Amino acid sequence: MRKKVTPAPVRRNAIVTRDRVLKAAIAEFCRYGFDGARTGRVAKRASVNIRMIYHYFGSKERLYLAALEHVYREVRTREAALNLRDHAPAEGMRALVDFTFKHLIEHPEFIELIRNENLLRGKHLKKSRSVPETAMPLVSALRDLLTRGVRQGVFRRNVDPVQLYVSILSLCFIHLSNRYTLSIMFSMDLSDEQWLAERLKHVQAIVSSFLASDASRFPAKSINGGTKRAVKE
Repeated sequence: MRKKVTPAPVRRNAIVTRDRVLKAAIAEFCRYGFDGARTGRVAKRASVNIRMIYHYFGSKERLYLAALEHVYREVRTREAALNLRDHAPAEGMRALVDFTFKHLIEHPEFIELIRNENLLRGKHLKKSRSVPETAMPLVSALRDLLTRGVRQGVFRRNVDPVQLYVSILSLCFIHLSNRYTLSIMFSMDLSDEQWLAERLKHVQAIVSSFLASDASRFPAKSINGGTKRAVKE
């Protein structure tokens, strides 16, 4: 008679468990902020023993920083997937604006966590090495778009890539972060899909108009039956 073999216990998938804890933590910090968040509720939401949180993250502070780094890493990873260097300048800029606008709508946790951290004056984020590092490829890609755009005569000169990105982010952000008060102020629903679609067109138009070079901003003048575009010296 063959001896019955007891199957070995299934080993806990550490990566899956850690990710589940992190997602639960993001929801907790979004709702209660850093000070109001409780690791006990995170553990309950993630269906783990509270000791697992400290095993994976060490402390509430490190769990919070991991949550911040996660939402930043997510947006930077998806930006990189746009492959902006492979696009024509104007096309690439439209793609970045479109992505930023839609990502913020689809990921309200990014807005909530960043708003909470700003209330804390960046106290925890300043401890991160990865967040500043992951921003560098975006700045480089923007600089590349701007440089090629100037060479092709479609973008104005002397546009700072960081200033530009802050402006794009602001235009895509303010109607979401202030949607409740703005909706009451103007007696309209700023979360309405049609309104958001019009807002995206508006933001694209503002960015395009700002970046346009003098040559592309003004119509060509006819000379002897042909056309000649103004060239900025």
